[in-house]
Amino acid sequence: MADAPPDRSAIDAHQLDELRQLLASLIPDNAFYAQKLADAGVGPELASLQEYFAKVPYTLKSELIADHQAHPHFGSNLTFPFESYSRFSQTSGTSSGQPLPWLDTAESWQWMVDSWKEVFRAAGVTAEDRIYFAFSFGPFIGFWLAFDAAAQLGCLCIPGGGLGSEARLRSILANDATVLCCTPTYAIRLGEVAAREGIDLGASQVKTLIAAGEPGASIPATRARIEELWPGARPFDHHGMTEVGPVTYESPRHPGFLNVVETHYLAEVVDPESSDPIRDGEIGELVLTTLGRTGSPLLRYRTGDLVKAIYRPPGDDDYTSSLGSYQLALEGGILGRSDDMVIVRGVNVYPSGVEQIVRGVPGIAEFQVRVSTFQDMAEMTITIEPEADVEDPEALVEQVGKAFQQNYALRVPVKLAEPGSLPRFEMKAKRWLKG
Repeated sequence: MADAPPDRSAIDAHQLDELRQLLASLIPDNAFYAQKLADAGVGPELASLQEYFAKVPYTLKSELIADHQAHPHFGSNLTFPFESYSRFSQTSGTSSGQPLPWLDTAESWQWMVDSWKEVFRAAGVTAEDRIYFAFSFGPFIGFWLAFDAAAQLGCLCIPGGGLGSEARLRSILANDATVLCCTPTYAIRLGEVAAREGIDLGASQVKTLIAAGEPGASIPATRARIEELWPGARPFDHHGMTEVGPVTYESPRHPGFLNVVETHYLAEVVDPESSDPIRDGEIGELVLTTLGRTGSPLLRYRTGDLVKAIYRPPGDDDYTSSLGSYQLALEGGILGRSDDMVIVRGVNVYPSGVEQIVRGVPGIAEFQVRVSTFQDMAEMTITIEPEADVEDPEALVEQVGKAFQQNYALRVPVKLAEPGSLPRFEMKAKRWLKG
């Protein structure tokens, strides 16, 4: 990023040391990166982070896809012999349409588990907590790491795989769970099921709700809805990716700000079009280097995530970096993806902005966005599903349409769906449709 504060020397020194060790491991053993680094004239004797940014090319998702196709099934981004790898995970495929398998050594897995521990610690989780994991154990990496991290912290870990929503709710109450891990969408879904089944969530012991998999917990209206459905519970946002691992934790003192775990990740924010570094407070694309995932690393990976980055001074939070320097934080969390941002009649519309508007209208249970092209221009239509007890659904349509006019000066068509007709999601929600 441009204009970094001058007193980030402790973080810079730590990251440069970690980066040198990583490069020494990749050359010459990692086939994916060895030639790329040789072509760039970069080796373990790297003089500075600035040299790294200037010489090392970006890694693109399209490169990873092509590499997996050329070297089935796991690609060539493997630093060690195949026998060294013990963990398998898989991307969702939502951005590329093609899920990518990902392998990790025990050491790389532990490095990511340690990053997840930072998420728990920032949320105030201790060994006294009982953590309920409201998801099915599939190839999604996030909550596998969270489960291992919680177990290593000494927490009681309660799996919720293979259960329906009502059964999970009753298990949460019966086992006096104090922390709930799920997606923000599923936290809302559980709250809706509790209301329908007469389950009093005010009687639950859940005080902390760690939401991951999608950016909803940093969106004020979504956050407010979760707090309404789960009385007494504080939502904490977190984000990561299968390709890079757990990247951020929510600031305890500043809801809606995600702090980057800079002991583990070297982060940049660049202009999505020009690739130039951007200034603090501007929106750009997050670029990440995994400093300790040596078995299957990524160097300068274009994540596609749009963020607004700022630097927070030491002591500005209840929980800060162990390095005590200015810390990189993402205001508003993940605002959307570069391939999801839509320009509608000259106006940039981000998924987080749409969700803030829709969730800000009481009485809407679920929604869906369809983006189409008419005469080479993007058009957007919102479909909303009213809650079952809403007496005047047409009033919701009017409120949503008016909110888009007020916030974006856009006339957006809003349609009604029958109660219970739109899809519900346990993992990452897929509300944006194209075509």
